[in-house]
Amino acid sequence: MPAERIAMRQVRDVLRLKAAGLSGNEIARRVGVAPSTVRLTLKRLAAAGLDWPLPAEMTDAVLEAQLFTAVGTKQGHRRRTEPDFAAIHRELKHKHVTLQILWDEYIERDADGYRYSRFCDLYRGWASRVSVTMRQAHAGGDKLFVDYAGDTVPVIIDRLTGKTRRAQIFVAVMGASNFTYAEASWTQALADWISAHTRAFEAIGGVPNLLVPDNTKVAVIKACLYEPQVNRTYAEMAAHYDTAILPARPRRPRDKAKVEAAVLIVERWLLGRLRYRRFYSLAELNAAIGEMLPQLNEERPIRRLGVTRRALLEELDRPHLKVLPAEPYSFAEWRLRRVGIDYHVEVEAHFYSVPYRFARSEVEVRLTPRTVEIFLKGERVAAHLRSSGNHRHTTVPEHMPSSHRRYADWTVERIRREAASIGPATAALCELILERRPHPEQGFRSCLGIVRLLRPFGADRLEAAAMRAVEIGTLTYRSVRSILDNKLDRQTTPSRAADAVSVLHLNIRGPRYYH
Repeated sequence: MPAERIAMRQVRDVLRLKAAGLSGNEIARRVGVAPSTVRLTLKRLAAAGLDWPLPAEMTDAVLEAQLFTAVGTKQGHRRRTEPDFAAIHRELKHKHVTLQILWDEYIERDADGYRYSRFCDLYRGWASRVSVTMRQAHAGGDKLFVDYAGDTVPVIIDRLTGKTRRAQIFVAVMGASNFTYAEASWTQALADWISAHTRAFEAIGGVPNLLVPDNTKVAVIKACLYEPQVNRTYAEMAAHYDTAILPARPRRPRDKAKVEAAVLIVERWLLGRLRYRRFYSLAELNAAIGEMLPQLNEERPIRRLGVTRRALLEELDRPHLKVLPAEPYSFAEWRLRRVGIDYHVEVEAHFYSVPYRFARSEVEVRLTPRTVEIFLKGERVAAHLRSSGNHRHTTVPEHMPSSHRRYADWTVERIRREAASIGPATAALCELILERRPHPEQGFRSCLGIVRLLRPFGADRLEAAAMRAVEIGTLTYRSVRSILDNKLDRQTTPSRAADAVSVLHLNIRGPRYYH
């Protein structure tokens, strides 16, 4: 079967990153596609004569049409000055620094030092004995590993009964410095996941080049070794902070060894010390975690390195971190929906209108805490204020066909005015219909039909038919229509004399009430 086309938003990202001077492999990593896909996309863009920035009026449909036409070494007895392997390990985290450079500097300080091969063997032997979280070489400011701890913390939510709820612990750790951030949330859902990332960036004071999550469903829709499908909202958040997402390879636990070790440290350093404390709110738990994190990052040196995580953050990561944007990311979810035949889209048990010409189309819905935006092929076709899930409709008049707009102009108040203008009998009949229904809107269409009988039958006949319907107690549109069709409005009812004066009042039940 043919390969699936790259999304147009990814095509725009490829073109933008290429204009910024990034290599093809780097673009592939940031966009989340194969390098071959990037090369093919750039060829198509060049053939189409497209360059960044694209024209503002170029929609995704137009763009698509233009692109797709027709283990360690044993150490022996040493008689030379030992290098500072902890310092060498830190220096290797700097960009462009190699063991050759560090050995040259070592020999300049001590001409009788170890030869290069022995120097490398000794360093690798030292590094093999460092904790597993230190074995991977991470450049400064490059990666932030994120995950949730396996253990949870009980929080008392009812002081009277002692009922508790388990709080989840989010953990983020910088690859080079091991600077660790943690916070508690009620769930591992998308909203809590994104919010935890934004606060982690604030705690670090910058943005790393890459985010490395596990293949959790909240981050990765479909795990794949080569082209993992990242959650749309997560990718949007990463783009807002000018970073990229590089999920750990499926079934490769060593890819996330850094965060796994950080989770273990957090569970022992924080949760172990908090095991006897009682918390009565999530804010109280986060306050306790916030008090203990500085001790972990600023007062407790990393074993064998002799420096704190904060010091390493300032030395290794800070020069390479990207600046935080002026505004934090505003959380938004994306949903795939199909427009109904009534040109409304159902989202969270509420219905929102789109222009009627898009009925039955497949659209993308962007949900924020306050707004609902609806997109068709990358173009926004509707925007609404978000409403509660009450199964009601939010309709913009401009989205309706002209015939529907004329119908929508009719309201209960207008029906009352129109009925009163015809005559007192029609007004009384419509009022009785509206009041005797559980909700006035349930009698709306019946009254509308009665009022519209004015045009074919005239005001006099409609008044007489309404009078007869009230007298016999048949308060429906069909009854009034039947009276008019059979010309019963021209006959007097047998229950009253010809000279009797008819009295119309809402409190008068009529003769049918007694039979």
